[in-house]
Amino acid sequence: MKTIASFTVNHDKLQKGIYISRKDGDVITYDIRMKKPNGGDYLSNETIHTIEHLFATYVRNGAFSESVIYVGPMGCRTGFYFILRDKVSHAEVISLTKEVFAFIANFEGAIPGTRRIECGNYLEHNLKDAKKEARGMGKVLSDWTEEQMYYEN
Repeated sequence: MKTIASFTVNHDKLQKGIYISRKDGDVITYDIRMKKPNGGDYLSNETIHTIEHLFATYVRNGAFSESVIYVGPMGCRTGFYFILRDKVSHAEVISLTKEVFAFIANFEGAIPGTRRIECGNYLEHNLKDAKKEARGMGKVLSDWTEEQMYYEN
């Protein structure tokens, strides 16, 4: 079998940030890396779940909602994949991702989609840690540029 493209990225060199993972026709997958791979510090399931609900709710209600295909966690618990149609520029994706993490960092109230009838694991959430992780990513992305969106191999 062919090696999946994401497995060809040197994870020992990968740092926190946002990267262009792949382009498939008019669809671009972004790698939002919140933790250093194999660093021993990973996102908890509860934190991932909360970030996922807030991230998806924010982007599906924003200016680029028609271009959003998917927001979801990486199995390795180091970040998220954000999949969009290519109608959104890389600069706009950086800006939008900063907005998302600011939204999460400052979020108050009930987490969207966390009632039993709305979610298959509605009790597994941690808003406090999601806010902490979002503040950290806000700092990482504060000066992020399009030039930094390419993997170093």
